[in-house]
Amino acid sequence: MRSDHEHPIRIVPHPARLRVIWNGKVIADTMDALTLHEAAYPQVAYIPRTDVDMTLLTKSPSKTHCPYKGDAQYFSLQFGSSTANNAVWSYETPLPSANSIARYLAFDPKQVEFIENNTT
Repeated sequence: MRSDHEHPIRIVPHPARLRVIWNGKVIADTMDALTLHEAAYPQVAYIPRTDVDMTLLTKSPSKTHCPYKGDAQYFSLQFGSSTANNAVWSYETPLPSANSIARYLAFDPKQVEFIENNTT
């Protein structure tokens, strides 16, 4: 399946600086996030890997499939004795409707905090 009028997917540049905080630690800081709008779901920010502290991510065995975006690979956050399982996901080779988020990372808003501001 693909994005269509009944299940639209729209990906646009995020309009502000976005930081992701977990356990008081900045794990991502970017001016280059993308925002994915999908049907009636809440919007999701996708962050380039170059703006993420990848040393805190561990690949998880978890994977899911979306008929509109493709297969998602999950990552857990780990720092010291703290772990947030499957808190991050990525579409390594998404379907054409979501191609611009390829290898970007999304963070579970139930496990991290997002801080947004319009200045650098």
